[in-house]
Amino acid sequence: MSADGKGGQAGGDTTPLRIGVAGLGTVGAGLVKLLRANESIVADRAGRPIVVTAVAARDRTRDRGIDLAGLTWHDDALALAHDPDIDVVVELIGGAEGIARRLVTAALQAGRPVVTANKALVAIHGAELAALAERAGVPLTFEAAVAGGIPAIKAVREGLAADRLVRVGGILNGTCNYIMTAMRESGRAFADVLAEAQALGYAEADPSTDVDGIDAAHKLAILAGLAFGRPVAFSSVHVEGIRAIDALDLTFARELGYRIKLLGLARRREDGIEARVHPCLVPERAPIAQVDGVFNAVVAEGAFVGRLMLEGRGAGEGPTATAVAADLIDIARGNAVPVWGRSTDGLTQVEALPRAAFNEEYYLRLNVHDRPGVIADVTAVLRDYGVSLRSMLQHGRAASDDPTVADAPSVPLVLVTHRTRESAMIEALARIAALPAVIGDPAMIRIEAG
Repeated sequence: MSADGKGGQAGGDTTPLRIGVAGLGTVGAGLVKLLRANESIVADRAGRPIVVTAVAARDRTRDRGIDLAGLTWHDDALALAHDPDIDVVVELIGGAEGIARRLVTAALQAGRPVVTANKALVAIHGAELAALAERAGVPLTFEAAVAGGIPAIKAVREGLAADRLVRVGGILNGTCNYIMTAMRESGRAFADVLAEAQALGYAEADPSTDVDGIDAAHKLAILAGLAFGRPVAFSSVHVEGIRAIDALDLTFARELGYRIKLLGLARRREDGIEARVHPCLVPERAPIAQVDGVFNAVVAEGAFVGRLMLEGRGAGEGPTATAVAADLIDIARGNAVPVWGRSTDGLTQVEALPRAAFNEEYYLRLNVHDRPGVIADVTAVLRDYGVSLRSMLQHGRAASDDPTVADAPSVPLVLVTHRTRESAMIEALARIAALPAVIGDPAMIRIEAG
């Protein structure tokens, strides 16, 4: 590959590939460490040395545990796009807008290859940036944007390129997976485990992006676009987080033979593409149910390959820096593939199917007054909407002199349905919530085969 990043590697060319790193947080500092510690390994596999020549970050005084002597420091990250001593721009700032987007856009427009770990940027603006990269004839790579050290991008876009993929997704957020694992093992409430995750550094001070499912949705949108050959509009992805999961749900799930996981799921259907993130009950013996703690798992299923699962650490300095370095090695060798696995000519975003079109089995948990006739009232509503029950759990009928009185004690009631259209479930739950014997909002969790 020539120094401008556009051509293939020249025979015997050992000219270093010079990179500029925007963002010296955990991943940026980790990348510098990795390239120095594994200098000979990287050079051997890249066919030439890969060296950091410039960096950009806001705070020059912060101790990052790396020696920055001899590197060009830019206070304005945009300067990296036009630095003549840089061949590749590595964007590790984050965020879908602001300086990260401006830098990547400017670098591509200047004919510079770009490596990014920015899942929000790719999920929301990937179609536009892919077109820019194609017009400039330079790579835009983002292996580190999905599942950290797991080579999910390569597996889906390149390793499975010859197959027609019908399903992709998995456990895409380690913070949520840690919280769900700890809640299940300890019986503690969400708020308590979240505080622990923050203390351990697994969750941010503002955990919303993780626990509300946004981070997983960014990654799912990217995987779906790669799997199905065209970017999925992020705004159409259905997203639910884990805040509403109660420790009681984990207990009932165990009794029913399930575990609860936050999953990102994308499926190719005859009528369109499903793309959704939400908690799911999965059979406890399913491989993905065994993925615990901060680990991620990416699942892909094709007509010929069948189902495969990749598991590993989805975040952190080492795994993410390794994924960034893998992209740099590809660029050094001139190994470039289209961003979405195909030319961007006529490529437009596809809208995911709406929630009402989902067709699943469902776990329902109601808090009801413990008195005669309640179950009959609930099942009558489900019958009216064509929802068939597969099983039911009810524990702990409280003692009362007269269980028909209005202040009768409440008990949880768990129902598991057969497969049904979600539009019917939405309407049925609205009716059930309005029943006099039902206290509060019903909880609904979808059931996946795993």
